[in-house]
Amino acid sequence: MVAANDADSGLRKRTGVAKSTITAEGRASDERLDKHETFEFGGPWGVVAIMTGFPILMYYLWICLWFYDGRLVYPPSIDDVVPFLGRMWEHVCVDASPNAYAWKVYTGNIFFQLFLGWVMPGYVQEGLPVPSLGYKTLMYNCNALSSLYATILTAGVLHYTSIFRLTEIIENFGHLMTVAMIWGFGVSFGMYFVAVWTNTQIRMSGNFIYDVFMGASLNPRIGPIDLKMWAEVRIPWVLVFFMSVSGACMQYEKYGYVTPNMLFMCLATGLYINACGKGEECIPQTWDMYHEKWGFMVIFWNFAGVPFSYIYSVVYMASHEPEEYRFSTVTYWILFSTLLTAYFIWDTSMAQKSHFKMQTQGIYKFRKTFPQLPWNTVENPTYIQTAHGNRLLTSGWWAYSRKPNYVADWIMSFTWGACIGTSSIIPYFYSVFFITVLIHRCSRDFERCSRKYDKDWDRYCEVVKWKFIPYVY
Repeated sequence: MVAANDADSGLRKRTGVAKSTITAEGRASDERLDKHETFEFGGPWGVVAIMTGFPILMYYLWICLWFYDGRLVYPPSIDDVVPFLGRMWEHVCVDASPNAYAWKVYTGNIFFQLFLGWVMPGYVQEGLPVPSLGYKTLMYNCNALSSLYATILTAGVLHYTSIFRLTEIIENFGHLMTVAMIWGFGVSFGMYFVAVWTNTQIRMSGNFIYDVFMGASLNPRIGPIDLKMWAEVRIPWVLVFFMSVSGACMQYEKYGYVTPNMLFMCLATGLYINACGKGEECIPQTWDMYHEKWGFMVIFWNFAGVPFSYIYSVVYMASHEPEEYRFSTVTYWILFSTLLTAYFIWDTSMAQKSHFKMQTQGIYKFRKTFPQLPWNTVENPTYIQTAHGNRLLTSGWWAYSRKPNYVADWIMSFTWGACIGTSSIIPYFYSVFFITVLIHRCSRDFERCSRKYDKDWDRYCEVVKWKFIPYVY
């Protein structure tokens, strides 16, 4: 472990970190990592199971929440299986049909967000060197925050003029979900064929369905818009936030007030989307941008998975009376305090890591957006210098855990279910699913780092011993 040196005095004076360069050994390692070597997720059959099974699960959980009082329903006997499946299918066909309203709202939001991504002012951020592009760095127009405020203002005007009532969003949850799934599948397959047609595919396995799932293109763009970063922020979290706002509007119209539980979800989702917007310049420094391809795994999740499976608590509250999930004052204090504490750790740990990467590139510049939290940048950080040329941060939150952001993110996900207590187990789906995803993602990331950094990764693990929770695991 070393402290920053004075190889570049100007950069060192500004940030406390000298600029790093990729070594010949690092280039050879990156070249290996940019080739398909093994199948993940159980290979072709595994991804087929995911692509068919998850949409079915989304329908099932929504039906249980909206029509069966939040209970996990099932046929009581073998003889009831066919009638049970018939009822499920009827709910999908009738209550989740891709009607004109859903197409208008969902598709309208997509094109509106594309328009905002094209025209709104933003902060231009340089990304990490991309090995597959000969270590070229791409520029990203980070205007998610101004786009978010424009979206909120537009939605407010449309709601109060009754052109588009926000209460209608949660009422049409099933219809919107189906349209979102169609978009998710359509964009996933479409992007595969576009990549092959334009000869921009990378890291291909040769198996069609597996490559559709993992993706074929790495950095697809329309004009100034990086589609992968745009879809990560502008689609899922905008929908998640406005689903919560829609639930709050519905409660206000029905009861004349909004429950603390629903206000909690508005705060939680509002904090999340605002963090994505005000810290958007950190996203180009993530694995998602410079390594993960844009395939079904990412596309479907952004277009349909996140917005229609992360906020089951809002769906439950919108379809049940407040008395069924009311808490004591002390419980509310604990719930809100836990959320805000986890948010602080998540926000600042993400910023520390991304700012450190910017510092090593010599491109870090403090961005004045609200709210910038204290300790979002580590001064004079310590790190592991690798033979690859990269540096592994060992300061700030990253001195205690290899994934402090994941721990905080999961705690927030748990509170999104806990806000309705024990009224239904389904809103906890997000946290259960999320911890599974995070553990799998970590195994992929740690394996990639081990191959990329070799003995330097072992040195790093000796310094930062804990994978997730300090002194526990």
